[in-house]
Amino acid sequence: MKALDVEAVQAFVLVAELKSFTRAAEALDTTQSAVSLKIKRLEAVLGRRLFERTPRMVRLSADGGLFLEPARALAAAHRDALQSFTAERRRLVVGISHHIVGAELPLLIKRMSAAEPHVVLELRISTSRDLLEQFDAGAVDAAFVLQHDNRRRDGDVMFAQHFAWMATPDFEHRPGAPLSLATQPGNCGVRAMVVGALDAAGIAWTEVFVGGGFATLGAAVSAGLAVAGLGRRSVPPGTVEVGARLGLPPLPSRDVVLYSSAADRPARAALRGFSAILRAAKA
Repeated sequence: MKALDVEAVQAFVLVAELKSFTRAAEALDTTQSAVSLKIKRLEAVLGRRLFERTPRMVRLSADGGLFLEPARALAAAHRDALQSFTAERRRLVVGISHHIVGAELPLLIKRMSAAEPHVVLELRISTSRDLLEQFDAGAVDAAFVLQHDNRRRDGDVMFAQHFAWMATPDFEHRPGAPLSLATQPGNCGVRAMVVGALDAAGIAWTEVFVGGGFATLGAAVSAGLAVAGLGRRSVPPGTVEVGARLGLPPLPSRDVVLYSSAADRPARAALRGFSAILRAAKA
């Protein structure tokens, strides 16, 4: 059997994890056609079809599933061999708005460790406003935040984050009563967006819970206490969209923007991986 192309194996692992040739190409800083060609050549060497492709979906074939763990081990061994004499460790401080990150957080951390093991990741989850202030102060190297207005244009737009009214399936709202609302504190841009939409539609509301972060806000929604306007990608398990049922106005989307001052190769590579995973998981 011919020797395996390690770069093709690395591309295979990324496509399998991101479920997208496009996002894998983004993480590798190459083109989708180049990634596709690597996979085709790898499949030819192995004599196996590794992916099942449709216009809307990429998933591992049965043979691809068998090959994934050995491929990860090979890619990791190759990476470790190349970095045998690299002792310097780089700390990368990344902020992500808690309205952006969702179930993909473990994959973010895993990919970061696998791709750049000599980069020590410090991850901060906070509000977009707070993270932008930290970025401007030099306290974070990069920040993935929601853009609520057009006053600042120096970031790179990643994708649009869509919002929806979420509650438990059995949440009940009495007609004529103010809508029970779970929100975040008054300086939150998403809170302003949510209450602004209700006010513009003439819908009465009352705050029954104020959460100091997405985790506590999601817990209040999961407990059946209230409705909340949440990013679709980070909704709590077991909740459903209730906007149409309750006659609530549609919520606008917000661009996810990356601000970065990182200039060295390991940091840029790590941020490419972050961006690819976030794009792949967007809802």
